[in-house]
Amino acid sequence: MERQILAVARPVIRDELRISLVMMGWITFGFRLFYGLFQIPGGWLGDKIGARRGLTVIVSWWSAFTALTGLAWNAVSMLVIQCFFGLGEAGAFPIATRSLSRWMLPTERGFAQGITHAGSRLGAAMMPPLVVAIVLRLGWRAPFWCFGAVGVAWAAVWFWYYRDTPGEHASVNAAERDLISKSLGARSRVSHSVPWRKILSSGAVWNLAIMYVCYSYCLATYLDWFPTYLSNHRHFNLKQMGFYASLPLLAGTAGDLAGGWISDIWARKSGNLKLARRGVAIFGFLLTAAAIMPATFTESATASVWYTCLAVFGLELTVGVSWAVTLDIGGDFAGSVSAVMNSCGNMGGAICPAVLAYLVKAYGWNVPFVCAAVFCVLGAALFARVDASRPIFAE
Repeated sequence: MERQILAVARPVIRDELRISLVMMGWITFGFRLFYGLFQIPGGWLGDKIGARRGLTVIVSWWSAFTALTGLAWNAVSMLVIQCFFGLGEAGAFPIATRSLSRWMLPTERGFAQGITHAGSRLGAAMMPPLVVAIVLRLGWRAPFWCFGAVGVAWAAVWFWYYRDTPGEHASVNAAERDLISKSLGARSRVSHSVPWRKILSSGAVWNLAIMYVCYSYCLATYLDWFPTYLSNHRHFNLKQMGFYASLPLLAGTAGDLAGGWISDIWARKSGNLKLARRGVAIFGFLLTAAAIMPATFTESATASVWYTCLAVFGLELTVGVSWAVTLDIGGDFAGSVSAVMNSCGNMGGAICPAVLAYLVKAYGWNVPFVCAAVFCVLGAALFARVDASRPIFAE
């Protein structure tokens, strides 16, 4: 929710602070660059101090910088604040993955990761109409303050409720603890030494990482620029943009849930984890590539939105599966493995906003979306090499 505020309020912010389209691209680049660079330190933090403390610290940090964004007075101040925002948010998904590693059975991981990422897309989908309503009533600064407070409240609830292992949670009964222990083995609360040499020398990790570059470039195209595309190219007014910009994100929420769920069922019924992970992700990437083309070239603005819904649904079919693979191959160090994947992926996401602004300026809005389709085809080819049945570490 907090990440999406800037994307929705961007047209109003640009007018008031006199920030150019290209400079806005660099501001988003700054956020994504720091978000990408600090993935590995964020994943290490979660593996070192545990997910309970790790998420409490980083969510409080980035929520503070969300609120501070509402105090920005020019492009430079906005850029600096967004960089520190990205630094804090970098550990979110790696530490969330770590939080699942001690709790989820292998055949539950895809759906669990799907739910996690569906929450992200659902939050983003809720934001366009909410932000538009708040901006029209209270100005563009108010949403940053409101949702910064929401983040701090979430951190407090998380610290109160979550425990790093099932044995520490009062609500877990003996049968549940026994089931998890037999499936995953006994796990300590934190990891004392992260085997970075083993992780960084794994070909499987780097294959995942390059695949995630393709995914993140496409995702950034829609998260960071789709509201602007609807406003500038498809000529929706602010209220229309707020409504239509949320629809692809709702479709993405369904894709997150469906991808992990289908992959887990496939794995349970076939016993072939490798094929279950590969099949869903490859289909999702190819569906996205196929849907992007009519979304880009149709003359109907509303038809473009519906095709985009299909494209984002396909793209999000892949994400729960991708993160489930980091649990499959990373085991107790899934936080660090997923951090490497997400760090490299978000380099692609960081490049996208700046590159897209220049592509739009030089060639118009069609070329960036065609590039996204090409990245999806490449992502499918890379996922064809992923083998989730081969863990990096011996049990």
